[in-house]
Amino acid sequence: MRTTQRGDERILSSDVFERAGSYQRPVLGSWHEPGREIPIYHRCEVLVVGGGPSGTAAAAAAARQGADVALLERYNHLGGLSTGGLVIWIDRMTDWDGKLVIRGFAEELFDRLPAEAVAGPSRAEWGSRDASKASYWANRTAAYHGVVTWSPTIDPERLKLLSQEIVLERKVKLIYHSWAAQPIVEGSAVRGVVFESKEGRMAIMAKVVVDATGDGDIFARAGAAFDNDIEEADVHHCMNTSWLFGGVDMNRWIDFKTSQPELHAAFMARGRQENGLFERPFVSWRNDVALFMGPRQSGYSALDIDDLTEVEIRSHRAMAAHLEFFRRHAPGFENAFLMLSAPQIGVRHARRLRGVDSVLRSRWPDGVPLADEVGVTPAVSPKFPNISIPYGALVPQSLDGLLACGRHISCDKNSHGFMREIPQCWITGQAAGTAAAVAVAAGVEPRSVKITSVQAALAKQGVFLRAADVDAVAEQQAA
Repeated sequence: MRTTQRGDERILSSDVFERAGSYQRPVLGSWHEPGREIPIYHRCEVLVVGGGPSGTAAAAAAARQGADVALLERYNHLGGLSTGGLVIWIDRMTDWDGKLVIRGFAEELFDRLPAEAVAGPSRAEWGSRDASKASYWANRTAAYHGVVTWSPTIDPERLKLLSQEIVLERKVKLIYHSWAAQPIVEGSAVRGVVFESKEGRMAIMAKVVVDATGDGDIFARAGAAFDNDIEEADVHHCMNTSWLFGGVDMNRWIDFKTSQPELHAAFMARGRQENGLFERPFVSWRNDVALFMGPRQSGYSALDIDDLTEVEIRSHRAMAAHLEFFRRHAPGFENAFLMLSAPQIGVRHARRLRGVDSVLRSRWPDGVPLADEVGVTPAVSPKFPNISIPYGALVPQSLDGLLACGRHISCDKNSHGFMREIPQCWITGQAAGTAAAVAVAAGVEPRSVKITSVQAALAKQGVFLRAADVDAVAEQQAA
């Protein structure tokens, strides 16, 4: 076990647990797959592959922009890790002054979620440096570096339903229980995907494909360049399956943690000693539900099915061991029960696109709005200004017909630590979907869109931008 500390370049502190041994898969030969005709299931203008945070935002934005859109999702719900992965702690959407900079689709979601489905500080508290407020919210996932932030926890079932209804309202063709298997590449451009389902193997053709798989499955199989470097000691490159315990009293737990720090430290030490894999609980959207975001396990690849299986096995065993230990020793957990393990494994990193441009650590101190800015993200600490997200980070270096969004966009390893978070996925998804629709309307490849047209459309959708005088751009586009 290693412990990583939160600092100026990392937003999480956590125990990281190394893999237990290694497995060498035997070579068992191969089988030749005969060629065959694949029926075309659907034709559309924009195909979004993956219905996680970025894919949902991309589909909603492209449809809002007037495109004919299809959304292909392998599970039975939208939201990805924010719902099925139980990553219900939504990271910071405000900057260090309390200004809401993750807006657009993200803001629409929170405007429409029921009040009882969201827990977090009031708008008046965002940006507060009052020590008592920061101390209170630091134990409820919403204060960092002594600053209260808008980083709420949410009800995953409500977010599933709302995400689904938004895309259906906009006439997106939603396709559940379907797993994209292979991109259809014509020349140097992606023009659709082959997918697998209970009906067998079929194809969807599109003018632009948005890869929102999170792991870069489509752009990688289409031949685009990418990076998949892993830092085993880095929490941002770990995997885990999250879970929920019901029947708890998180206020009692927090009181124990804050009023008796020595006993709390002893409790955590004993948990590590007796259980090996051990994780602390976080608050959720309800006081009687606890969230466990781990244990975070390193040394495993999200692109290896044996590794994925091993992480699931270890995580589910850890869930049962945690329940027994917390029931016996943790205030507020005496009546806890196994409520839910995440249907989706928590993958933080697999591949990162090599794009026309990237989100780069070297630009953090500048805070300069890039000319092709399509979104703004808060920096990892008050030491840095807000960070500009360039459109070029969504565009492959040479592959046409495709845009990327979500945790696999083009960025360096340090920037990936926050660009993989759910709010940033909403932002890059909205940018990719909007740009795809603009490209289709203009009859050009995504790399050739007029960036001011994309920025004007994003500004009209409520996205926070600084790169251009977006009001003047919007007026120009309307004229």
